[in-house]
This record gives sequence, C-alpha cells and structure tokens, in this order.
Amino acid sequence: IIHSIGLCLRAYLADHAPWSNAYESMVYISWALALSGIFFSKKSPIALSLTSILAGIVLFVAHLSEMDPQITNLVPVLNSYWLTIHVSVITASYGFLGLCALLAIFTLVLMCFLKDGGKYNANILRNITEATRINEMAMILGLCLLTAGNFLGAIWANESWGRYWSWDSKETWALVSILVYAAILHIRMIPKLCNQYNFAVSSMFAYWVIIMTYFGVNYFLVGMHSYAAGEAVQIPSYVYWGFFMMIVLSLLAYKKRHFVSKL
Repeated sequence: IIHSIGLCLRAYLADHAPWSNAYESMVYISWALALSGIFFSKKSPIALSLTSILAGIVLFVAHLSEMDPQITNLVPVLNSYWLTIHVSVITASYGFLGLCALLAIFTLVLMCFLKDGGKYNANILRNITEATRINEMAMILGLCLLTAGNFLGAIWANESWGRYWSWDSKETWALVSILVYAAILHIRMIPKLCNQYNFAVSSMFAYWVIIMTYFGVNYFLVGMHSYAAGEAVQIPSYVYWGFFMMIVLSLLAYKKRHFVSKL
C-alpha cells in the first residue's frame, strides 16, 4: 500500500506516469514483483516470500548512486498517453516473469536435497510440484502482458514515427523474449523434455533475455530506445558470477532429475 501511494504521489508531482526513466521503472518493476507475489500468495506462501526478496533487491538497485531519482520533464516522444499504457503493461510483465525465475531457482535448490530413501522426499517433491504450477501460471500471465505490451508499443510507434515495426534493437529483443517464453510454455508438447527439471532450468535462464531487453539494449546497443550511442560499456562482474552460479545449480540438480515427475 505504501509503495502504491509512493508511485501515485510521484505521478502527481511529475504530472506524468511514474515510469519514464531508469529510476522510476525500477521502482515500478519492484511494485509489479510485489503484486505478483500477492497475486499468487493464496496458492503458496513461497511466491510471496521470494518476490518480497527480489522486490527489495530491485528497490536497493534503484537507489544506488548511478540512478538519478530527480523528477524531470518528459522528452517530446514520451509525452503521450501511450507512456502510461504501453510501459505499464510491458514492464509489469517483467515482475511476473521475474517470479518465474525465482520459483525456478527455488525448485532447483529443492532438487539438490533429494536423495535415495530420504524421509523428506515426499515433502520436497510436493513443494517442487507446487512451485512448478505457480511458475507456469505466472509465466502465462507474464507472457500475455509482454505480448500485449509489444502490440501496444507498435501502435505508439506508428503514432510517433509513422511505422509499426522497424526492427529497432528494443523491438527485436522484445520479440525474442516473447518467442523464448512461448517456447518454454510449449515444452509439455515435447515428450522427452516434458519434466519439472527442464521447465525450471529453462525458466531460470530465460530471464536473461528480459535482462538483455531491459538493460542490455539500453546501454550496449544503439537504437531509438537505447542510451549507448555506440559507447562501450563494461559488463559488471556480478553478471558473470550470476550466470556461472546458475550453471552450477543446474548441474547439481541434474543429478537428481530422476526424482521429479512430468509436467
């Protein structure tokens, strides 16, 4: 409630939607994460716990020195009602898809504790199934928001630049994100891949596509949505460490994949 009031106050003071720059969008994504946790909290308290952690981390990143919290005037192209519609929908999808990545990591960690003849295997497998079901529901909702946001962005692009699609770097990576998550949701159609382990691994690594769409395009690629302008930007070391830890977790859980069931 306090977070929502804060967004409303900023919108009132700025006289525009509170997601027009990097700082505001991070605050909004953390709000969407918290909302996704509350949305699925009746299904499982795990969702609320995980999203609370990630929402706090996102808020922490938003208040680092690199982020400018100052309220500024909108550039002309953003001075449109489509800012409220397009950005709110497509950015909200990042919160639900972030929940998918968290649930996938949680599932893989639980798999590491499975062992032959373990007395807690039944409880662990029940939690894995519960997390997988919520993961799938959150992914369906996140993909719907992402797809709708992409179509709304095309309408805005036509009003602003006179074309619906131009293969701009942000547009391209948004399309890649849609295709990746659509492919993951269709894993159940492939008998050899239709299991909880593969779904968790793919859900976890898929969020890197969203990170690339949100951060990578803005700072590493050149386009109408980016800030790079051809300048080289150093990739933080924690990005490599995060990817490496995901690979390690996947390998540790891979040894226990025979315990889990099909989707």
